[in-house]
Amino acid sequence: MKILLSLLFVFTITVVASEPITPIPEHIDVNVKKAALGKKLFFDTLLSRDKSVNCATCHILQDGGDDNLPYSYGINGQQGSINSPTVYNALFNFREFWNGRAKNLQEQASGPIENPKEMGYNFKDLIKRLKKTPYNALFHKIYKDGITKKNITNAIAEYEKTLITPNSPFDRYLRGDKHAITKEQKEGYELFKAKGCIACHQGMNVGGNMYNKFGIFTDSNSTNLGRYEVTHKEKDKYYFKVPSLRNIARTAPYFHDGRTYNLKVAVYTMAKYQLGRKITPQEVDKIVAFLHSLNGEIPKNIEPE
Repeated sequence: MKILLSLLFVFTITVVASEPITPIPEHIDVNVKKAALGKKLFFDTLLSRDKSVNCATCHILQDGGDDNLPYSYGINGQQGSINSPTVYNALFNFREFWNGRAKNLQEQASGPIENPKEMGYNFKDLIKRLKKTPYNALFHKIYKDGITKKNITNAIAEYEKTLITPNSPFDRYLRGDKHAITKEQKEGYELFKAKGCIACHQGMNVGGNMYNKFGIFTDSNSTNLGRYEVTHKEKDKYYFKVPSLRNIARTAPYFHDGRTYNLKVAVYTMAKYQLGRKITPQEVDKIVAFLHSLNGEIPKNIEPE
């Protein structure tokens, strides 16, 4: 029995190691107390200036972790200028935001709070507000210096570490279960690699680990300048962080400008703009089938009690 288990382990590791995509771990170590505090903050409208929106407004956790809108809405009904990315598996991104301006989850957490079109607040006033609530005692139980900007964003980031979606059919396939995905999905994965999609969408997050220009072979007609807005370097115009394809079937509309709700259209768009090659309807159907196999398990107990 031990020999059989050892052989199975070696086989599973070999399968995973030979593929450009790797499974999401089923568990991430977190500080439980900080994560619980971060959960409260994530769902609390106190973090917005007029107490009308919270983090969950743009990141609906019962679905794909985004809001399924081309552009999100913040305080006073203001519309944002870029599609809200999913918060699920954001831990595995090499940078945060489409233009990569935040280096990690904690740095990202302050962005929406201070954005005038999102939560429209500032940390000086937010800290004063929270100190008048039960949060004051909660923070002091965890952090020696109580409520600070650093501690607020740290708690939110710790909670967001729990927002992973492991055990997708494709992850189970990578771990050795050859029946976890269908024949069509297997063919779609082979096409995904053969057509060149894998060049940008690989690794644990099937993306999220590099920048690339949107519109390599054809002008994508993007009004957003992407990475250029951070670096102001001409070479960075229209470069964006490659999005993760995890749970992509749940996170329409697609692209930084939410230009289509149709996943098939999104695949055609990528073939045209990024790969510069023709693709048949049958090939698109198979690739879309593969993409559906990337839907992972939504975590339990994601909302405050």
